[in-house]
Amino acid sequence: MRLYMAPEMPSRDMPFAPESLDPRRRRLLFRARHRGTKEADLMIGAFTERNIAGFSAAELDELEAVLEYPDVDLADWLSGRRPIPPECRSPMLDRMAVECAASGAGLPEGLRRP
Repeated sequence: MRLYMAPEMPSRDMPFAPESLDPRRRRLLFRARHRGTKEADLMIGAFTERNIAGFSAAELDELEAVLEYPDVDLADWLSGRRPIPPECRSPMLDRMAVECAASGAGLPEGLRRP
C-alpha cells in the first residue's frame, strides 16, 4: 500500500523570501493570502505578494484598510462583477482592481492560459 503524496505545487516565483520582510509586511501578506475564500486568497494574495516589498508606509496603511472589507465585496469588486462604491474607493483598491482584471489574475504564471 502506497502512502498518499500530495502533488507538488508550482512555485510562485516570489521575488523575495517572506522571512526577509518586516513583521508588518509579513502580517499583511498572511492576511492577504488567508482571506477565507479561495477566490479572494488568489486575487488579493497574488497582488500582495507581487507588490508588498515595495510598498511605502502610506500604501501599507491603504492595504490594511482594503483588507478590512468583507471577502464577498472584495471578490465582486476585483472581478468586476460589481463596481467599487465611491465611499470605498481608494488608490490601492483601484490598483488592485486593474491588476485583478487581467486574464488569469491570481494564478502563478505557469498555470495561466495564453
